[in-house]
Amino acid sequence: MSKSGAFLLSLLTLAAGAAGGYYAATMGWLPEKKMQEAASVAERRPLFYRNPMNPAVTSPIPAKDEMGMDYVPVYADAGTGAGKDPAGTVSIDPVTVQNIGVRTAKVKVSDLTRAIRAVGRVTYDEERVTRLHPKVEGWVDKLFVDKTGQQVQKDTMLLGIYSPQLVATEQEYLLALSNRETLKSSSFADIRQGADDLVQSARERLQLLDVPAHQLRELERTRKVMKNLHIHSPFKGVVINLGVREGQYVTPQTELYMLADLSRIWVYADIYEDDLPWVKAGDRAVMEVSGVPGKRFVGTVSYIYPFVESSTRTTRVRLEFDNPGFELKPEMFANVTIDASPQRNAMVVPSEAVIRSGTHNEVFLARGDGKFEPRIVTLGVSNQGLTQILTGLKAGEEVVTSSQFLIDSESSLREATEKMLEAGRPSVPGAQQGNGEGKTAGEAMRTDPATGAAHKTAEKPL
Repeated sequence: MSKSGAFLLSLLTLAAGAAGGYYAATMGWLPEKKMQEAASVAERRPLFYRNPMNPAVTSPIPAKDEMGMDYVPVYADAGTGAGKDPAGTVSIDPVTVQNIGVRTAKVKVSDLTRAIRAVGRVTYDEERVTRLHPKVEGWVDKLFVDKTGQQVQKDTMLLGIYSPQLVATEQEYLLALSNRETLKSSSFADIRQGADDLVQSARERLQLLDVPAHQLRELERTRKVMKNLHIHSPFKGVVINLGVREGQYVTPQTELYMLADLSRIWVYADIYEDDLPWVKAGDRAVMEVSGVPGKRFVGTVSYIYPFVESSTRTTRVRLEFDNPGFELKPEMFANVTIDASPQRNAMVVPSEAVIRSGTHNEVFLARGDGKFEPRIVTLGVSNQGLTQILTGLKAGEEVVTSSQFLIDSESSLREATEKMLEAGRPSVPGAQQGNGEGKTAGEAMRTDPATGAAHKTAEKPL
């Protein structure tokens, strides 16, 4: 054999050896794990392709939309991770998570507090207001307190009334007293008892007509009929209204005086509906008024009215304050701060973590390895950037606080795809997986931008 032939034979042998070595390196000697991955990649084929702008439009083959964008392949495991993850769970690679600015926070247990501010109006304590009416007909003979706004002490004499009915009752009482004196030495016990009963009956009639005790004692001492019935103040207070003047004829329907005890006053405040869950009877309230600068009054919430004002959409609450110096005056305006009852051991998340869709509220849980799970929650109260979670989460779980709307969009898309897979068909009528019935391999479903109707169009495979 010539030298050139031997050289050519050596080259052929070397090429055959290299080819065999390459085959052995890539196929024959490939590790088992690599071979399994290669096989899974080969077997993982898309079920169909969806329009990137409208998931309802699908195609059994690769296609492009009107803007030239490629349809997105949908695989059998694109929904819920082969049935192991809840519906709507999204898997995002770490680079994308960082690029879209995903931040998370842990669910924690904390006490929520809130200070509710409102405008209040000072008014009388309705339980400390008295309207005085006479119990007899007659004429006002003398006014001892004759000015509105005048302060009176307990048992202050207000006025004197002349009443023929009262004079007749006094005379009966004096006759009963004289009769008892005459019959007290009688040998018959029944007669003596009858005389005593008559005195007691006449005295009780005078008491029922509000004759004060000092006038009864005076009547018994002098044995002379008194012309005027004195009416006294039942407590320390202020004359709010004066209803009579001297010489005026009065009846039991006539209001003589309206008195109010201002040592304790009420304050009405209106609060909005979102503050209503915080306020409870007994909560501490602090008030400031312009008429008493530099002083803070401390009181309590005594009552929450059971209705909402239709014009203002607010609920009225009643506050009570001590007013020993009469510094607080009815009809004053006040700035009120209610230290609402704290929500103890509340499970809270940052308020920005909650997605409010109108029909439900949800958050996204960060489950690690780039997985994000949607979770429907029940909300409680909110304050200072925190929202109470009543149901749906546990302490220590991690929720997404930013970019969750991007995740929510992808989650809704995944959930819709999963429902399509569970139904065994795409969501558009006539669009079947693979080369479905009534559809050729070169057709795709399109949506008319003007009408929104889906129709078939021919697409060229990529």
